[in-house]
Amino acid sequence: MRTHSVRDVTPLIALAGRTGAPSKVSRDEVAFAGKRYLHSLLRAGGEPVVVAPQSFRGDGAAELMQRFDALVLMGGPDVDPSRYGQTASAHVYGVSPQQDEFESALLRGAMANDLPVLAVCRGMQLANVILGGTLVQHLADLSNAASLVAHAPGEFPVGAEFVVHEIALHTDSWLARATGTQSVQGASFHHQGIDRLAPGFRAVGYAPDGLLEAIEHEDHRIVGVQWHPEDTSADDAAQQGIYDAFVARARQH
Repeated sequence: MRTHSVRDVTPLIALAGRTGAPSKVSRDEVAFAGKRYLHSLLRAGGEPVVVAPQSFRGDGAAELMQRFDALVLMGGPDVDPSRYGQTASAHVYGVSPQQDEFESALLRGAMANDLPVLAVCRGMQLANVILGGTLVQHLADLSNAASLVAHAPGEFPVGAEFVVHEIALHTDSWLARATGTQSVQGASFHHQGIDRLAPGFRAVGYAPDGLLEAIEHEDHRIVGVQWHPEDTSADDAAQQGIYDAFVARARQH
């Protein structure tokens, strides 16, 4: 019988799926994840698995996450502001309480099983909210909005796919080790950001304008990035390095 080393194991990476409307591709709604996430994980040696949006009872999410080695929370529409005690402004869009609850359950299930979590853009914002933080609902409403770098192209949420700007990473962060550098160029597409950081998270990366771009949890293996490393990972070794290091972390699990 062949014995397997840690390097032989292909970790199963859960992606919290989204629901898409019926179309010519499918007469029914579809559960999906973006291919760039999938390809980034595949290049890193992981096996991505899309978890269909659903409701859980009791410890159902924690039991489901026992089957996996890590969790990815993708970017997407805004988190319901009522989750952090605010009323939605006119700029908030795409809110789905059901999706928020589904992803929150998977996050808590991953934490219960001590799984690595990579939270991208909306995923980072959701993780911050679920663990007790708050968000800026619309960056353009900030008093220093005129001095901010572009964090989204054109008139959000339409226009080009993303803009690219620098993110400075703390030397002692997991992300600095994963990317192999203290300065990365990140693909950005968002109109919200973190306001109050949740207890347990450490700020480890900033845009040139001071906007928080990266967080890491001190007790749980949760890494949050406000930019989209999967958008440029095919051509940027530093961005692919985030997925490589994440899958390596999952393999250890």
